[in-house]
Amino acid sequence: DSIVLVDFINQRRAAGDSLYKAVVDSGARRFRPILLTSATTFAGLLPLILDDSIQNAMLVPMAVSLGFGLLFATVITLYLIPTSYLVMEEMVAGVKRGWTWYRKPFARDDEDREIPGSSDPAL
Repeated sequence: DSIVLVDFINQRRAAGDSLYKAVVDSGARRFRPILLTSATTFAGLLPLILDDSIQNAMLVPMAVSLGFGLLFATVITLYLIPTSYLVMEEMVAGVKRGWTWYRKPFARDDEDREIPGSSDPAL
């Protein structure tokens, strides 16, 4: 789910959306598919979780950990992944600004160096 969400964000950004708009739109458009995928998988594990027969005694702990881990990962995917994406992009932009500031005093007067990935020539 998180890979699909990040890929959808990247597609929206490639289509020309701003960073914030791409993250918000992707979260809204992928919310239902992510939720339904997780809910149906958990519902599929529910009969095994609730079964108390002796034949399934060894499988019940695995099903419980898998099912509730999936529910926890769904919450993480829907909230933490978009937030982390925004934070990481801001950190990358800050490093690019810092690198441009660092390199500017060392540029020779006869050449105007353009830093790759820098969109603002004033930096």
